[in-house]
Amino acid sequence: MDTIVPLNIDGVRKALSGGIVGSAVHYHALLPSTMDEARRLALDGAPDGTVVIAEEQTKGRGRFSRVWVSPPGLNLALSVLLRPEIPQLPYINMAAALAVCDVVHELTDLSASIKWPNDVRIGGRKLSGILVETDMVGRQLNHAVVGIGMNVNLDPSQHPEIAEIATSILAESGREANRSEALRLLLGHLDRYHAEIRGGASLREPWAAKLETLSMTIQVRWGDDVIEGTGESVDEQGNLMVRKADGSSVTVVAGEVTLQV
Repeated sequence: MDTIVPLNIDGVRKALSGGIVGSAVHYHALLPSTMDEARRLALDGAPDGTVVIAEEQTKGRGRFSRVWVSPPGLNLALSVLLRPEIPQLPYINMAAALAVCDVVHELTDLSASIKWPNDVRIGGRKLSGILVETDMVGRQLNHAVVGIGMNVNLDPSQHPEIAEIATSILAESGREANRSEALRLLLGHLDRYHAEIRGGASLREPWAAKLETLSMTIQVRWGDDVIEGTGESVDEQGNLMVRKADGSSVTVVAGEVTLQV
């Protein structure tokens, strides 16, 4: 795209009025990291649902401290401060992934899937990544910050380092999307799921229904440990149950999944 169209933050704020997620939106042209800024705001007492969004990050990160490729003006890179109770915490990642899937369907009429635990993909290529960081003191949860990177108008073919593994709304639909509309939809859906969580609902079933990892032969790597088997199910906390070739079952709480084809 030749011209960067700025986000209509005022319009997004107005559309989200009355909700919790998006009750405060902090927009920056440039930040080291939206995660770090959201954490700073949290420690200063910012309310539940505060959003930090940046056009460009100099130290943006994903899981395992990986860099997220996101040129300014093309995608969405944001972090949301939430203040859940500890029993609600496992559903935060689920809520973010489901919200991204909902946005994809509304903007493209396509169905996205989730690669356990937190990559949203279309056709085996990554469209969005989610990172959840928490601040715990003993058994007290002070806050959680959920970071969401979503490729909207990125052309992955212009970036050789991700060309074979990434996709975007533009790449899948063949047309540019309104980023402000994508942001409004994303935060609106996240607010809806957040309300369900606060009301005591479980998101395990709708999240599991989107998991492409289940019934697939997979390899899970965590540090020096490697587990191979079939993704069988997920428990209420989102942990992955893997059935090994010898018939034994292993519960995996974290790791990097590779789908075996």
